[in-house]
Amino acid sequence: MQATRIIAIRHGETDWNRASRMQGHLDVPLNAHGQWQARQTARALAGESVAAVYSSDLQRASATARAIAQACGAPLVLEPGLRERNLGRFQGWTFAQVQAQFPEEAARWRGRDITYAPAGGETLTDIQRRILSTAARLAQRHAGGQIVLVGHGGMLDMLYRHAMRLPLQEPRSWPLANAAINRLLYTPEGLTLIAWADTFHFDQQEPLDERSQ
Repeated sequence: MQATRIIAIRHGETDWNRASRMQGHLDVPLNAHGQWQARQTARALAGESVAAVYSSDLQRASATARAIAQACGAPLVLEPGLRERNLGRFQGWTFAQVQAQFPEEAARWRGRDITYAPAGGETLTDIQRRILSTAARLAQRHAGGQIVLVGHGGMLDMLYRHAMRLPLQEPRSWPLANAAINRLLYTPEGLTLIAWADTFHFDQQEPLDERSQ
């Protein structure tokens, strides 16, 4: 099988990102800055040959993906398998709130206990299995081509760990920046990291049009 090139993108910023509130499967929209980030990322990828753009069906990701798909002239396909980790009852909370009210759960969470899931949510093992199987399935559809995967911080984290052969328990020291451009290569042997956390496109000014004058 030929390799598939993957461009992996986290959605643009939301107000909950700024407030450090955990979004999980809650459907939070992009804020104005996140919309700008999505447009800048789309402009940066406009010259790329892209077979398809696959996106989490949550609107913060799908809005980001729609801008990219339009710029690349590629079909947009919503893929629930690319959703963020389900954080169960703690969705909408800050970690500080969890720590104050449920210190034992917070310790397991902070310690990256792979058997821990918030009530109604997923473990780290659950999201790893879901993201990697979804990415592999989509990449196999486009052997020899290039696809874009638009999702969430959890998606990027799992792709990076797999590419770098890092365990789930390893504390994270790599960025998961909103709307940064990340590149990987997929083969049946797994993922290889090509480039990570490219944000050069945020240094470029968006051209004015009638709506911005």
